[in-house]
Amino acid sequence: MTEPRTAIVTGAARGIGAGVAKRLSADGFQVAVVDLDEASCAGTVDAITDAGGKALAVGANVGDEEQVAAAFKRIEAELGAPTVLINNAGVIRDNMLFKMTTDDWDTVMNVHLRGAFLMSKAVQKFMTEAKWGRIVNLSSSSALGNRGQANYSAAKAGIQGFTKTLAIELGKFGVTANAIAPGFIQTDMTASTAERLGVGFDDFIKFSAEQIPVQRVGQPEDIAHVASFLVSEGAGFVSGQVIYVAGGPLG
Repeated sequence: MTEPRTAIVTGAARGIGAGVAKRLSADGFQVAVVDLDEASCAGTVDAITDAGGKALAVGANVGDEEQVAAAFKRIEAELGAPTVLINNAGVIRDNMLFKMTTDDWDTVMNVHLRGAFLMSKAVQKFMTEAKWGRIVNLSSSSALGNRGQANYSAAKAGIQGFTKTLAIELGKFGVTANAIAPGFIQTDMTASTAERLGVGFDDFIKFSAEQIPVQRVGQPEDIAHVASFLVSEGAGFVSGQVIYVAGGPLG
């Protein structure tokens, strides 16, 4: 019997990351549940272990090189060499351009882009040695432009270019890299967007669903299904792609 593969999911304490982590565990992966605060990962880890899976909570700022190195050292020691990475960690600091601070810009860039870079750079060693790997980066429909999100839109568009370059560089080692660009997904992050707009979350969901062809907003499980496919054996010929999971045509 072969040892189960180890997957890392960042920003996995809640929302999309938690949904993906639980799905990958159900698919047979051991999962490193990474988030800024290790204690916040307990809910995801407990859900995985209660279902019979194996998970490890890891606290790390993905934008900090030393913390990333320490996280990988621990993951390798306790779960084994990671060969699947889901770069999902993200923050929003929404504001109109004239009101956006340099700190608002830098914070979003550091988590999304610098974080994806540091995590991918660290994991590629294990993937190239194994001659097999899967990297899935979370972009967003906001990559196409979104009012009040100059920082977030730029970061998510950057993720797409980063993904395509990873696919080119790592393909010969049996490693694929793809991006998922969610539309409206019902999470704490979209709830904070509703709050910023001064709209009740239920009303925000109802209004958003009416604009989506399938007439509903997305759930973390919708993203988890796509991530599950992209990290599977069967997706070995899919690389450098951006898949919009938004209930309708985008991109």
